Amino acid sequence: MIFDTDILIWVQRGNLKAANLIDKTNEHMISIQTYMELLQCANHKRQQQIIRNYLREFNFKVIPFTENIGHRASIFIEEYSMVNGLRAGDAIIAASAIENGLTLASANHKHYKIIPNLAFHHFKS
Repeated sequence: MIFDTDILIWVQRGNLKAANLIDKTNEHMISIQTYMELLQCANHKRQQQIIRNYLREFNFKVIPFTENIGHRASIFIEEYSMVNGLRAGDAIIAASAIENGLTLASANHKHYKIIPNLAFHHFKS
């Protein structure tokens, strides 16, 4: 399973449902987009280190930005940004999931519902 940024933010805030979702999942994946968003939201270097330690401790694999992911994400932007406001970051995360045959876990169903062929797990906090 690939986790959207919001799931990891819920974990940081102490949400047990989000933590349990991660715990019960065998493979822990995030897009490079999610990794960058998590680091960008940190308030200081120590918080960035805590994020890196958490990802390492729970064996998260960061899916790199590839040419195929970039191509698919750009198609999503062309098709859906004007229809439902799809943003580049969400397009990259969705493309990462599809290109790697993974289910995307997120609470942001409205961001992703328009994307065809996206296996989606709707997290409800």
